[in-house]
Amino acid sequence: MPPIEKDGSHRNRWQTGLLIAGILLIALNLRPALASVGPLIAEIRESTGLSNSLLGLLTTLPLIAFGVISMLTTLFTRRFGIEKTLFGALLLLSAGILVRLVHSPVARFGGTLLLGIAIALGNVLLPTLVKRDFPDKSGSLTSLYSSMMGIGASLAAGLSVPLSDGLELGWRWTLAIWAVPALIALLVWIPQLKYNTKSDRLKSFRKAMKSLGASAKAWQVAVFMGLQSLAFYVILAWLPDILQSRGLTESYSGWMLSLSQGMGVLGTLLIPYLAGKRADQRTIVWGLIAMEGLSLIAIMVTGTFGVAVWVSLLGFALGGSFGLALLFIVLRSHDTQGATELSGMAQSAGYILAAAGPILIGALYDLTGSWNVPLGFLLVVLVIKAGFGHFAGKAQTVEL
Repeated sequence: MPPIEKDGSHRNRWQTGLLIAGILLIALNLRPALASVGPLIAEIRESTGLSNSLLGLLTTLPLIAFGVISMLTTLFTRRFGIEKTLFGALLLLSAGILVRLVHSPVARFGGTLLLGIAIALGNVLLPTLVKRDFPDKSGSLTSLYSSMMGIGASLAAGLSVPLSDGLELGWRWTLAIWAVPALIALLVWIPQLKYNTKSDRLKSFRKAMKSLGASAKAWQVAVFMGLQSLAFYVILAWLPDILQSRGLTESYSGWMLSLSQGMGVLGTLLIPYLAGKRADQRTIVWGLIAMEGLSLIAIMVTGTFGVAVWVSLLGFALGGSFGLALLFIVLRSHDTQGATELSGMAQSAGYILAAAGPILIGALYDLTGSWNVPLGFLLVVLVIKAGFGHFAGKAQTVEL
């Protein structure tokens, strides 16, 4: 006899609060394993002898995993249920983080791939939970959990150098310490396993992807998310190195990345909340595009002058764009299953597109010896993102 399927309507106030806590803790853990790498790039390079292109692979590998696994997430949820899939993701995340302790290139890149798979599952399923359990509060819940993702990234970016140098943990143990909050999230999520929510719609994976592939709206959401993610992960991986090349210290550059991520938290908190109150989000899209463009140009031409201002604006714009992309998944889908399918398709196509970013930027710098060329490339990406964001922001749901 199959397990009884349950959803948010069966939860009392206490159980709903526990679900929200679990969602927020999962969100908190979806960025530290990646954000902790950027500030330590110079130390990792010196220790391992890796080129900038291969160092970019430490950020690109998870994005490749995001692209592949995001599309396959519905296969896991149909077999295991949403709650059990997320539990497995937290186990895998913890394991992937700890594997990187091993002094081996295979372990280093293999652990990075494992944690990328885990994060991909969380990325796709959090919008699904919001659509299922909080359809009338999608804007505020998206703001909360996406801001928690930003907080996790900000903490990891800011603490990496102090932990590695100040406490003399070294870069390996500094990266490994983020398994602790992942294991805490795992424990908090255990009560959700009894719900075992599975899909009640039997549309095949192939049919779902074919329908989404034919939807212009789905592609608009996907490309907007992909180009936003490309810029986000480039900044996450290379901003400290960019600032150090301008004469700033390793520690200060790490804190500038932390400041950027912290302002991203503010962006992810405010933008989805404000956008969720509107049927049409195009005005918000253009405001974020203008802010990102201004900050990129300023970083290119002003050197270290006003750097805290520019990285703050950049962080707010990227964080706000990310929160908006997640909100698009909720607003442009008809129901829970549709949200899972759109989330999987959008994040799969989007992250495959984004995966080229960090390694391409590293290669551009290796070829030219100047960070202005990679930053100029981000401006070109921004123009394309503006077009797709404009159409994704128009009030219209994906037709399946």
